[in-house]
Amino acid sequence: MKKGLLFILVVIISSCTSNTMLKEPKDLIPKDTMVLLLTDLFIAKSAFPEKNTLNLRRVNYMPLVYNKYKIDSTRFGNSNFYYTSKLEEYELIYKAVNEKLNAKKAALEESIKNKSE
Repeated sequence: MKKGLLFILVVIISSCTSNTMLKEPKDLIPKDTMVLLLTDLFIAKSAFPEKNTLNLRRVNYMPLVYNKYKIDSTRFGNSNFYYTSKLEEYELIYKAVNEKLNAKKAALEESIKNKSE
């Protein structure tokens, strides 16, 4: 009985793994552009609840980012889905995004510090 349950458990676990390799989309966004795009998208998303210079809140800046890189949300979605299927590459992309965001944060903090002096 225990061997039967163990066999069924092994079959279920092994059938849950996915070895699906996605095909590269024709309009794949290059990695270096993806890093810049994701950096700007994170900034745009974080700015959503903040007031802008016109004292408006809840402004959706995502279309502006897509226009900046001359892409649409479908192309971004396809490229993002492809990169998420390759975890090692996606991890490298996110590390680069994190470094860029930290550098921008440090520059902004330095600018604020210099203005207050």
